[in-house]
Amino acid sequence: MSITAPDLQSAEAAERRSGWRTVRSVAPYLWPKGDLAGRTRVVAALLALACAKLLSVATPFVYKTAVDALTSGEAISVGFAFAIGAVGITVAYGVARLLSVGFDQLRDVAFAKVGQRALRLIALETFKHLHSLSLRYHISRKTGGLSRIIERGTKGVEFLLRFILLAVGPLILELIMVSVIFLVVLGPNYFLVLAVAITIYVYFTVKVTSWRVQIRKEMNRRDTEANQKAVDSLLNFETVKYFGAEKREADRYDQSMRGYERAALQTSYSLAFLNFGQALLITTGTVAVMVMAALGVLNGQLSVGDFVLVNAYMVQVSVPLNFLGTVYREIRQSLVDMGEMFDLLEQPTEVKDKPGAPDISVAGGEIAFQNLHFGYDRKRPILKGINLTVPAGKKVAIVGPSGSGKSTIGKLLFRFFDASGGALKIDGQDVRDITQKSLHAAIGIVPQDTVLFNETIYYNIAYGHPRATKGQVEAAAKAAQLHDFIMTLPEGYESEVGERGLKLSGGEKQRVGICRTLLKNPKILLLDEATSALDSETEREIQENFRAAGEGRTVIAIAHRLSTIVHSDMIFVLEDGRIVERGTHDELLRLDGRYSDMWQTQLSEDEDAGLKAA
Repeated sequence: MSITAPDLQSAEAAERRSGWRTVRSVAPYLWPKGDLAGRTRVVAALLALACAKLLSVATPFVYKTAVDALTSGEAISVGFAFAIGAVGITVAYGVARLLSVGFDQLRDVAFAKVGQRALRLIALETFKHLHSLSLRYHISRKTGGLSRIIERGTKGVEFLLRFILLAVGPLILELIMVSVIFLVVLGPNYFLVLAVAITIYVYFTVKVTSWRVQIRKEMNRRDTEANQKAVDSLLNFETVKYFGAEKREADRYDQSMRGYERAALQTSYSLAFLNFGQALLITTGTVAVMVMAALGVLNGQLSVGDFVLVNAYMVQVSVPLNFLGTVYREIRQSLVDMGEMFDLLEQPTEVKDKPGAPDISVAGGEIAFQNLHFGYDRKRPILKGINLTVPAGKKVAIVGPSGSGKSTIGKLLFRFFDASGGALKIDGQDVRDITQKSLHAAIGIVPQDTVLFNETIYYNIAYGHPRATKGQVEAAAKAAQLHDFIMTLPEGYESEVGERGLKLSGGEKQRVGICRTLLKNPKILLLDEATSALDSETEREIQENFRAAGEGRTVIAIAHRLSTIVHSDMIFVLEDGRIVERGTHDELLRLDGRYSDMWQTQLSEDEDAGLKAA
């Protein structure tokens, strides 16, 4: 399908709006509210900038004076006195240039802290916002692409802050000063040629750069795609090996890299075209002005010093103009990169606290699910009117086949999502009416699949209670039957676990997860198939620890292995998003219904496994 002119104009208008949105978002960081020191630094940087440009524009006049003095016929008659004067003018020229550079450096020093602070605050705001987004958002995004967007966005912020104030501003100021000098000192013809040359140059640069930005967008897309595939493949390293899929993964990665290569080549070719076109335009303008000045010298209208003055100003203008092409291109690219990052910041927070929400107050820890409805997709409901109550200090179990909604109940309790209907209450308080921070502090979860930080075992256990003492950490490890294993490692508790805990077995990772939850010491305990990765002997030992840890707490155990929940005070059988049976283990067996069928099936599976092992 071809793109029509109105479509292209609409896309360009949307991009401009996005660019202005980004500039508006960054602007407050350049003039930090309530930060007098930061604002003082910005003012100092602007003053240093003005001084640098005034000296820069004045320097060619000193140069012109020296040249006129040296080429004057009076030099022969004045002799020694003239030599002293010429040397003085030359020294003044050098001092002026040195001061100009000095003010430029002073400007950079004054602004450096403001720029770096802005970069840090924007990066921090993005990081915090990502953690405030719901689980729904994160399970739909690819981590590799997300990290690359943040990386490019923060680099774009740094570039924009540095070059808008420290490059584009100075260039515009210098162009205005030089244009005024051409108009006043040399005449309107020189001003007109300079203005036309600069206008055509800027127009050409903007048009070609706009075209190149579209190519860079495609290059970014391919880069993000390749990075996503690389990260995803490396995270699934073992799966790739299991299926001998190294070549398949390499082909997938190379497919994205080939697209990146094509876009990168287009970028290089278009850059060569841009650079040559810029050089052609600025050189033509410079030659035209210099020819006019040379004719003026021959006609006696201008002095040799004026000719040198014109040349110095054209050189002074052409260097930053060439730089403008690069800066404009990079600013456009930075706006694209930052636009993606600010898109993240504008992602709505699906689950958020109500204004003025109080902290939860957990006395007994009674949990009530009242006609609870939920679906990850509105067209596909998962929970269909759940009604159950977990009495304070009791242990209940939720069982059922895969896909029945067991783990979803745990996610709603922790408020990863909000129910689409009904209510979920703890001690009579709707979880939507209290702060998420206090809710999370009151609940401890041992998930089915424990993911660890790429840190030490000690760090991962202590994550449940960062201020815990070493003795408390070791006590939690002993309770989870992990301490003896840790002590066999060469570095003990300081042993690194690798990315996502890959240096540990599934059972060892699970026990680390149990450790940090026990260390957290929550009022409510949620066990989401917490012992699924453990062997039977270790499972029995940890079940005893869980029973001890559950004393005085409300415990919800989501289980697939029914042998782990036979001592529960109440068992709820979930099927197709509804509770079909409830009662104790013995009551459900006597009922001879769905739970009894599941129990008999698992007994048969255990017997078959025992016979095969024998």
